[in-house]
Amino acid sequence: MYVAIIPNRSSRPAILLRESYRDGTKVKNRTLANLSDLPPEQIETLRAAFRGDKLVPAGEGMQIVRALPHGHVAAALGTARQIGLDELLPEGAKRRRKLALALIVERLLDPAAKLATARALNETTALNSLGLTLGLGEVKAKEVYAALDWLGSAQSSIEAALARRHLHDGTLVLYDVSSSYVEGRCCGLAGFGHARDHRSDKMQIVYGLLCSADGCPVAIEVFEGNTGDPSTVGHQIEKLKKRFDLKRVVMVGDRGMITEARIREDLKPARLDWITALRAPSIQKLVAEDGPLQLSLFDERDLAEIESPDFPGERLIVCKNHALAEERRRKRNELLDATEKDLKDIQKRITRERKPLRGADEIGLAVGKLIGRRKVGKHFDMTITDEALSFTRNHDAIAKEAALDGFYVLRTNVPAEAINTADTVRAYKSLARVERAFRCLKTTDLEIRPIFHWLNPRVRAHVFLCMLAYYLEWHMRKALAPMLFDDHDRAAGEALRSSPVAKAEVSPAATRKARTKRTDNGQPVHSFRTLLADLATLTRNTVSYGKGPKLALLARPTEIQQHALDLLGVKLQL
Repeated sequence: MYVAIIPNRSSRPAILLRESYRDGTKVKNRTLANLSDLPPEQIETLRAAFRGDKLVPAGEGMQIVRALPHGHVAAALGTARQIGLDELLPEGAKRRRKLALALIVERLLDPAAKLATARALNETTALNSLGLTLGLGEVKAKEVYAALDWLGSAQSSIEAALARRHLHDGTLVLYDVSSSYVEGRCCGLAGFGHARDHRSDKMQIVYGLLCSADGCPVAIEVFEGNTGDPSTVGHQIEKLKKRFDLKRVVMVGDRGMITEARIREDLKPARLDWITALRAPSIQKLVAEDGPLQLSLFDERDLAEIESPDFPGERLIVCKNHALAEERRRKRNELLDATEKDLKDIQKRITRERKPLRGADEIGLAVGKLIGRRKVGKHFDMTITDEALSFTRNHDAIAKEAALDGFYVLRTNVPAEAINTADTVRAYKSLARVERAFRCLKTTDLEIRPIFHWLNPRVRAHVFLCMLAYYLEWHMRKALAPMLFDDHDRAAGEALRSSPVAKAEVSPAATRKARTKRTDNGQPVHSFRTLLADLATLTRNTVSYGKGPKLALLARPTEIQQHALDLLGVKLQL
């Protein structure tokens, strides 16, 4: 007897149990049973028995040849396809598109150098199942760089597609900039500038991120490292108007971004609306004698609209955060006390007998170092001679600054009929979502820094790759919020807030998760990274049975893993 596999045209082949017999001098075959409905494992067992293979009890003949982390790959890759991230990639060679998608997913799962990424995706050296799932086979470092360059060349078309999804006329657009330091000195975009990474010894690049009102990333642009924040605004306006073809949007940016010059020279000529904030000198001018801002009005309130002839046709929204005022007062006193202590130490150095500090220049240099450290030198009156240092606190200057503690003034040209006072404050505060994006890009998740690339197009492609990885992470976090420490019921927290100026309130559900470390269904609460690590324990296994062919089997997901996959809408498959 033997098992025969009979082709059946376009249908699946028929699997038949047959036997051979002699009819005189002829050898004939007859079918004993149709085995097509049996599981493949049983059919393979029958074939092995007929071949004369030695059969052993279940489990003894099985061998796990290889086990690769798979659950986190299935979650990320499945979500990427669910949100149509793969469809954003332009038409091209099939393998190159697969490699570009793999780079995005791998950046989220395990951010690393491109050489390490190539090894992780290679079928023989894979660190997870991503390369196998996408059928990449052997992956070389040159291919990874080529896919990265191709992805960078497609940035304009991909961003335009994202804008069509997430932006529309009349929408809020959040914009902010950050920077990351560069290793080496050969990058054409690198330059010394405002070091947000606190690496003033390193050159850096600057990049500006455009997000929708809910914080979803839409576009990113790289600038030279010595570029000032305001000078990047014009590029974004051109992008919104020409590339994204948006006629009317409201750009939200901080006071250091949307300045008076940018409003006059960029936003007004483009007929775009804006929401920003005033700098401290402008606020002090409003508070001056007979000015429109009367501080006494805010003893018991925290929000009011005023008008000023210096800002014709615009709305000024004055906010006072009383908790912030108290915190700034406390911090200022601590800085003043610490600076005063350091100044007294310098006085001791001047008066000591052994190697005293002498010379007005040397004393001034020592004073300058510590004054610049805490930035409160303006609150001290100092006299420096060749042999002495005297100082006193300038109480008038301190009181003048303290009077504005907790105050900030928003500035917008959007009429109240389009967006009311409270919603204007909320719109400005939503810039915190861009800051959250920068934290994920730079530190907690995607490790955009340091920049090791030297070629300008490749630096831009690297930054764009990280933005696309954050786009995927943003959607995953949104779906997985009930399992994470993230607040998944922000509307309930907003309802508890007494005023849009007040500190954001955490919803009862998020408070309960933080206190009990359990979700509403009793499972442990995760951070995004620990949940990915948990999903990674769901393995893709290559199994062999005796001399039979190797099979691919998935581990059974745990209750937590299945819940995560259900929230993402992802089904496990090989």
